[in-house]
Amino acid sequence: MGLFSGIKNVVIDAWGWANYKPIYSDTLGMPHRRAFPEAAASWVPAQDERRLAAYKLLAAYSNNQAAELAQLRDPTADDRREFGDPSMFVETVLANVLGREQTITVPGAEQTGTADKNVDPVMAERVQTLLRTWAEDELLETRMLQTERKAVTLGDGVYLLAWDPAKKRVRVKSYDPGFYYPVLGEDDDGADYPTRIHLAWELPEDTKKGLKPRLRRITYELDWIRPATASGVDRDGRAVRAPLMTEPTDTDPAKPALGPGDIPGENGFIARQYPWNDDLSYITCYLTDATWDLGDLKAGHDVDDLPMAKAHYATGPTGEVLDHLDLLIDFIPVIHVPNTVPDAQEHWGTSSLAKILQVFDELAGTDTDSAKASATTGSPILALAGGHPTGQREEMAVAPGTVFRTGEGGRLDVVDTSPQLAELRNHRTDLSERAATVARLPAVSLGTVNPAEVPSGYALEISLGPLVSLVGFMRLARAPKYDLLLRFVQRLSLAGQAPDWAGVTVQRARLAFGSFTPTDKAAILKQVVEAFEAGVMSLETAIRTLAEAGWDMDDAETEIAQIQARRFEQARFLADATGSTEAVGDYLGLDIEPDPAPPVVQLPVTPEEQEELPEE
Repeated sequence: MGLFSGIKNVVIDAWGWANYKPIYSDTLGMPHRRAFPEAAASWVPAQDERRLAAYKLLAAYSNNQAAELAQLRDPTADDRREFGDPSMFVETVLANVLGREQTITVPGAEQTGTADKNVDPVMAERVQTLLRTWAEDELLETRMLQTERKAVTLGDGVYLLAWDPAKKRVRVKSYDPGFYYPVLGEDDDGADYPTRIHLAWELPEDTKKGLKPRLRRITYELDWIRPATASGVDRDGRAVRAPLMTEPTDTDPAKPALGPGDIPGENGFIARQYPWNDDLSYITCYLTDATWDLGDLKAGHDVDDLPMAKAHYATGPTGEVLDHLDLLIDFIPVIHVPNTVPDAQEHWGTSSLAKILQVFDELAGTDTDSAKASATTGSPILALAGGHPTGQREEMAVAPGTVFRTGEGGRLDVVDTSPQLAELRNHRTDLSERAATVARLPAVSLGTVNPAEVPSGYALEISLGPLVSLVGFMRLARAPKYDLLLRFVQRLSLAGQAPDWAGVTVQRARLAFGSFTPTDKAAILKQVVEAFEAGVMSLETAIRTLAEAGWDMDDAETEIAQIQARRFEQARFLADATGSTEAVGDYLGLDIEPDPAPPVVQLPVTPEEQEELPEE
């Protein structure tokens, strides 16, 4: 037993890639408490300590601050050079994942002919317009950039959606994943949507306002619909929510009141009809926003079971106390975006930097050695033999035009370190290529290849193969999350009774990411034109293909309408085929009055026909 007592425990989990860092994982597999004090806070669950430490480690690499963390265990780390390689990799991956543009589309909104019987083109077009207007007003592209940079760097990103009664629209906010604490049970599948989510972080001491260090926790929880409550105060003067009671009558005593629209359901439960559901629902989402003084939190409590008796509840913009406030929705408006498809039974994604951190350490070491070698190359080491003719010792300095006097047989030698510097630079190039290979970022995506050196477009396409597969898998992890985000936006708009959303039926919407690889627009245009003229591609598909290839157009539906408005030859064929002036008007987008019915032609009576006429 004594032989094996000093062996380090091997911890293999979603953040095991950082175990090689002595400051990250000790003999027990736990992070260094001086380097990661946030992860060691008393309210942080034990299963989240390694995750929070990994986030801080990755953020340090991205911000050129990894040396600051390493100094706690290695005093010589102060000389480490960091030239932004991790940040460059993050921005490259981020640009490729998001593509050149992001477009919200609703299936059926661009159909100009006979639509699917399950899709209402008019409603689809209306929802698509509303979602695009909302995205523009809410600066969705900026919020996506904030969240996706977190996801690529740390492995996870978080969106929070909330209805703003002042702006009359849904607001979207990006949160640091270090504030995100989903409650995942031992028997829960990590891929399932949690029914209880906390957003928690510490607030520093504010001496001017007399505020002590505090912990703020925002909780969203799905639970059974309860009787209505209202804002009030308890015996200690704290703002809380209290149940509402009905007015007593001669026959019925006072009892808990139901919320607006709630009805008694089966087995004593309360039911509610949401505008996006066909069936009654017994579930709602409750919001709690509370703050605790850190001095009131003792050991034994984590973020999920804080003592509510010591909580101070916040008040919302409408004056409602946020103590289990019924949001009148049956979903949690928090969306977790993993950077990669999580492993089976896992909830968390993996950072794009995770597997190449050791290469970045080698790059930093090579950069440090190169800086030292360049100093001796620029200011060479000189060895003067023979001494001064007078025999006196003299301080000497090297400068342009310096003349050294030596005695008889004297000699001046120069130590040349340029070969070592050149070798270090070659080694750095090898390490950069290794990092790009492991990260699946070809040289063309990093901008380190000369376009003139690419032999052909086919060779370029082959070289982009690893990047295409990487982006495909990363977008696969994001697709259902953004579908969910757009669905929640529609539901919250209906729950908030936004004027423009009156009568809307929730539609399936998706967020399409743009092209990220270099494209030959001329070749794609030729293929699209040939396919369209041959009748094997619709106009809608042709326009969508050109848009994805980088052709500038604001809206596919508008582009189709403008094209058809000038295709008079096709309109003539349509008139000949249908004989309908109304169909031609719809095709051209014009209000054409139908031609009046021509008068009946009266031909003169022939003599033969006159003889056959009966006599009057």
